[in-house]
Amino acid sequence: MTVSGPHWDLSDEYHSVEDKKLQADLTALEEILDAMAPHNQVLAEASDEAQQIAAAQTLAKQIEDARRLLSNVATYANCLLSVDSQHEGAQRLSGRLQNYYKRCGDLFEPLSQFIDQADAATIQAYLADPEVKPSAFLVEHSRARRHENLTLAEEGLVNGLSQDGIHAWGKLYDQLSGTLQCEVQVGNELQTMGIAQAGGLLSSADDSQRRHAWQAINQAWTGHEESCAAAINAIAGWRLEMCKQRSRQQPVHFLDAPVHMNRISRDTLDCLLEVAAAARPLAQRAAGLQARAYNKSGYGPWDVRAPAPVLHQSEKENEEEVVPFDQAVELIASAYGEVHGDMHNFVHMMRDNQWIEGSTGPNKRPGAYCTNFTKSRHPRVYMTYTGAQSDIITLAHELGHAFHSWVMRDLPDSQLSYGMSLAETASTFGETLVRDSLLAKSSSAQQQMNILWEEMSAFTAFLLNIPARFEFEQNLYNRRAERPLRPEELKELMSEAWCNWYGDALAEPDPMFWASKLHFYISGLSFYNFPYLFGYLFSLGVYAQRQTYGDAFYPRYVGLLRDTGRMNAEKLAQTHLEAKLDQVDFWQQTINTLALRVDAFENFLDSQAA
Repeated sequence: MTVSGPHWDLSDEYHSVEDKKLQADLTALEEILDAMAPHNQVLAEASDEAQQIAAAQTLAKQIEDARRLLSNVATYANCLLSVDSQHEGAQRLSGRLQNYYKRCGDLFEPLSQFIDQADAATIQAYLADPEVKPSAFLVEHSRARRHENLTLAEEGLVNGLSQDGIHAWGKLYDQLSGTLQCEVQVGNELQTMGIAQAGGLLSSADDSQRRHAWQAINQAWTGHEESCAAAINAIAGWRLEMCKQRSRQQPVHFLDAPVHMNRISRDTLDCLLEVAAAARPLAQRAAGLQARAYNKSGYGPWDVRAPAPVLHQSEKENEEEVVPFDQAVELIASAYGEVHGDMHNFVHMMRDNQWIEGSTGPNKRPGAYCTNFTKSRHPRVYMTYTGAQSDIITLAHELGHAFHSWVMRDLPDSQLSYGMSLAETASTFGETLVRDSLLAKSSSAQQQMNILWEEMSAFTAFLLNIPARFEFEQNLYNRRAERPLRPEELKELMSEAWCNWYGDALAEPDPMFWASKLHFYISGLSFYNFPYLFGYLFSLGVYAQRQTYGDAFYPRYVGLLRDTGRMNAEKLAQTHLEAKLDQVDFWQQTINTLALRVDAFENFLDSQAA
């Protein structure tokens, strides 16, 4: 049975890349940018502080308006290219936007420099404007890294060169991943398909089918390993050089930027990784149990997205159970609704408005994400839905992201952005809701297996796969500081990280994961891995509060989500959970609850073997 999700509808934003409304937004953007130049001149040349502050306040409002317009058009172009990487109109639009990004970077930088370099009294006067005041948290957060600033001219040069430098490498990878084809053995037939379509086969219940798909994907990437190595070395090398250039006042480490972007401290990150390392035997045990469930001695890289094994093969011999899209939506809506009716209605709204993209296609980019149109504040969810159990959880995850942005839609623009670690709070919370709700409603051993399996899959993904990615990336940067790495060295680093974290539970490592994983090539940010671990454990810490607060939990939960754009993670946890994130206790308590879930899975397997 072939299952596919729906196409999304983008027409309430723009009808096409030639839409007059889109062109009008770009014209309005140009007008705003033209109007910024005189205020930047005042900011740079005026001797009167009051004039400078007034100019800065005007620029702040103009920048918000400009970002809103540029982001809206860019989101539209990316949505089109995600579904069809060969969309010529979207490719041209995306290329055209590069010039806008460069110009915005140049025009926005003077205000950034002013905010970072001004004294406390000047900043207080700047924030006195009621329209600027909501940005107070962002201002203070930015000033924490002011020692890294280059001169205005140098920042402009960096911004200009980055478009055809680091960002060009990221775009090259996106283009490659959207067009790459591979040959997969499906039954007795060798089929040619896109990488995303082959990735869908990694959710097959057939172990040999998953392995064939994994091998085909890796073979395809191996054919482009030199290009991928060039890209990952260039991206890492660019960032390391920027760290060196920004170390004029004090040393800047390559982890400083991602930690700051995530709005956590290095102490919190170190504490999180310490707890993960201590929990490694428990997570390896969970991976070993998953292998045991498939009657295998080891857990393979092709098992990361494997569905739950079928307990009684005689009932449906080698037939994979699939869930139609609408049924998946109802399952998620029901689970979300156990927290509050608003969450149930939200899931239906996303489906009814056609704000979810789940179709299959040869030129679709792999992966899943949630994005948001900045003018309408309307979210969109992107994935490739094929009806697997893991697809339901992925959909629940991305709808959690969408719900997060939805409850913040009335806030000022300056309070809408949040650290990536906190961005995973609502998404992982949504996953847990769905799994626990389905487990409670299960009426058969197979249903229980399905839910417990997804629970273990999440546990091993976050406590083993994510730290392995972090270890690889950290080792890559340490080695890249000396010289670029060859493909064979990258394979070795990746394999070592897999073996270190998965241990004896692992059948074999995934040496090409450094090439096949999109996250290593996102040019706008680095270390897009530990935020998932943080979000997973933090969200489970939030989830544990449901019983404590009862009916008062939902408004408390929404309040926490709304504060993510105006607090760092440590303050957020202290305010809403009375927890200290730079200490082991909070994280260890969450790990203890997960140990009970691993025990429950093992007991279930024992009961089925009896």
